[in-house]
Amino acid sequence: MSISLAAAAGAGGGNIWTIIGPFILMFVVFYFLLIRPQQKKQKTRNLMLNQVKKGDKIVTIGGLHGTIAEITDDVVVLRVNDTTKLTFDRSAISTVSQSAPSAD
Repeated sequence: MSISLAAAAGAGGGNIWTIIGPFILMFVVFYFLLIRPQQKKQKTRNLMLNQVKKGDKIVTIGGLHGTIAEITDDVVVLRVNDTTKLTFDRSAISTVSQSAPSAD
C-alpha cells in the first residue's frame, strides 16, 4: 500500500512553473494593459499641472471655465468674469483649454 500512496503523490505533483506560470502571465498582462497606461496618464497630468501659469484658460474637474489670475504651489485663483474670482486647489484643474502667450 505504501507504494501506491507514493505513486499517487508523485503523479499529483508537477513542475513549479506550471503552477506559477499563469499568475506571472496574468501580472504581465495587467501591467501592460492597466498599470503602465495609468502611470503614463498620471505623469502627463502632473506635467500639465506643473506647467500651468497665470493667464492660462482652464477647465476644472467640476466643469468651471476660467482664466488663472493668481497661482501658488497648491492654490489657483480663477477669474470667471470681470468681477468674480474663485479659489481652487491646483489638483482641481482638469484641462488647459488655451495657454497664455509666452513672454519671449
